[in-house]
Amino acid sequence: MERYDTMRIVSLTCSNTEIVCALGCSDQLVGVDDHSDFPEAVVTALPTVGKDLDVDPEKVAALRPDLVLASLTVPGHEKVVERIDATGLRWIAPAPVSLEDVYRDIHTLAGHLGVPERADTLVAQMRAAIVPVAAERRPRVLVEWWPKPVIVPGKRSWVTDLITAAGGHNPLQDRDVESTPITDEEAVACDPDAVVISWCGVPTHKYRPSEVHKRTAWQGISALRADRVHCIAEAYLGRPGPRLVQGYRALRDVVQGCSGT
Repeated sequence: MERYDTMRIVSLTCSNTEIVCALGCSDQLVGVDDHSDFPEAVVTALPTVGKDLDVDPEKVAALRPDLVLASLTVPGHEKVVERIDATGLRWIAPAPVSLEDVYRDIHTLAGHLGVPERADTLVAQMRAAIVPVAAERRPRVLVEWWPKPVIVPGKRSWVTDLITAAGGHNPLQDRDVESTPITDEEAVACDPDAVVISWCGVPTHKYRPSEVHKRTAWQGISALRADRVHCIAEAYLGRPGPRLVQGYRALRDVVQGCSGT
């Protein structure tokens, strides 16, 4: 694997930006996508190259990167990768599905940056923080990626892994997909004990639990009857990087709230 003492990195996704910074390589970032917002002190000082699905390859090329960090976790991002590839720039595009994939990709990225030992430390810290909870009864936790239609994670999702680690159960975890829209009838059949709003691309202050509460067909499900509609920032659940630790902790609180502990 090719390594550099100092690299010029352009990151096209929030998760990659946060991984680079967590590895102590923020000084190598020369540009980020418009959505990268953490760490704020780092990203606010950097040029931006466009929103996730509307990245400008000419802006990326103008920054003369040694490596472009793309992703295939966002539907449609493969077209962005094609445009970057057409410029002749060197790129990688992780496509994690499970939590173990996230750990793997941190190691891979650290290898490209020439700091593999830092990945060892970072992944060890994440593993120590995301400790699987043993539970006889696992509350059903339904995470919403989007409200209309309701889109939720399936079997192939690090969020399902986080819910399980937190002591809960994703009622859609047997569906062999990364995410899936569900009908009102399917939601009722799942009868979640808690609903978690984590709407992609929506600022947390615009999350509206009332949108869930006003769904007529959902009125009889356990989560609504017990008033267990929670908000967890998409930054903590939707970005496959170090801040999944915060997502896990928030899910543990949700699960504990279902059991009354």
